[in-house]
Amino acid sequence: MQKNKQKELTFTLFKHDIEIGAFYNLLYQANDVILALFFIVGSFLFFKESTTFYGTILFVIGSFQLLIRPLIMISKEIHIYRIKNN
Repeated sequence: MQKNKQKELTFTLFKHDIEIGAFYNLLYQANDVILALFFIVGSFLFFKESTTFYGTILFVIGSFQLLIRPLIMISKEIHIYRIKNN
């Protein structure tokens, strides 16, 4: 019974079976790493007045990535719901 349930929660991507939870967790973590890098680099750009504009751009991009975090989890839940209800 457990194998069938686990098989239900997979999808095929480039001829590989991918577990849904692991895939979305990877997306979430990758987004967090990129988000942190934007904020770190943006912070350093604020040290010089000539690069403040670029720092601000990175902060805005990072802020949009904060929006992406819950969207990844919502997508995961929708994906699982659709598989379970088909």
